[in-house]
Amino acid sequence: MLSSSAAAAPAKRRAPARVLPGFKITLGYTLMYLCLIVLIPLSALVFKTFTLTWDQFWAAVTGPRVMASYRLTFGASLIAALVNVVFGLLVAWVLVRYQFFGKKVVDALVDLPFALPTAVAGISLTALLAGNGWVGQYLEPMGIQLAFNANGIVIALIFIGLPFVVRTVQPVLEDAEKELEEAATCLGASRWQTFSKVIFPSIAPALLTGFAMAFARGMGEYGSVIFIAGNMPMISEITPLIIIGKLEQYDYAGATAVATVMLVISFILLLVINGLQTWQRRHSGAPV
Repeated sequence: MLSSSAAAAPAKRRAPARVLPGFKITLGYTLMYLCLIVLIPLSALVFKTFTLTWDQFWAAVTGPRVMASYRLTFGASLIAALVNVVFGLLVAWVLVRYQFFGKKVVDALVDLPFALPTAVAGISLTALLAGNGWVGQYLEPMGIQLAFNANGIVIALIFIGLPFVVRTVQPVLEDAEKELEEAATCLGASRWQTFSKVIFPSIAPALLTGFAMAFARGMGEYGSVIFIAGNMPMISEITPLIIIGKLEQYDYAGATAVATVMLVISFILLLVINGLQTWQRRHSGAPV
């Protein structure tokens, strides 16, 4: 009787073995790490800004030079991110779908902006595109000036932002089911219909993520831009340079005020893009 009742009783499920310690320990360490690395520095930024009155804060963040730097920084970052979405997708497509000589070298070159110091990238682009550079010496006589203006800023941001799009889209293309493309072709779909109806919906969230990362990197980029921008007030002066200038003038509160505005705008943009990604996954049937 005892053995039969014991056999009838539901067996206790064993807790799955975990490689890392328990949830409470790992969660506590995660929160502590995020506080030390992210929350405390950002809190110090906001608290320093609160030392200003509202009139002082508004004057610091809406000055003519600051507003001009906002327009240039966000505009150049947006243009560069949009260009990288198009050409980053093309580069990822070629690396995934085709085999050619030197493919591994091209694949490694995509990561070059990650490894290259930003100052080196800025100096290299300036030496290439300046009026006496390898490329600029032929373009400037035709009235095309790519260095020391907004054009140079966009080119620098395209250079440093391309890997974000490529490395975000590439694994999604590698995991895509080619059988769906073959089925669409067999049903009479054209190449454009196959791309727009089958391929693009599956890679759209990755494209949005790559766009967000390239855009965010462009807004905060400093090293590769200052050498090629010209840094002319009201013309080619980016917002990070405004912050550096205020720090050099010991205007710490003014610098943190401008930095706080950049932080808030970046956070709002990332929330909007994450919302778009969630909407795209829901409408494509992918798990949210």
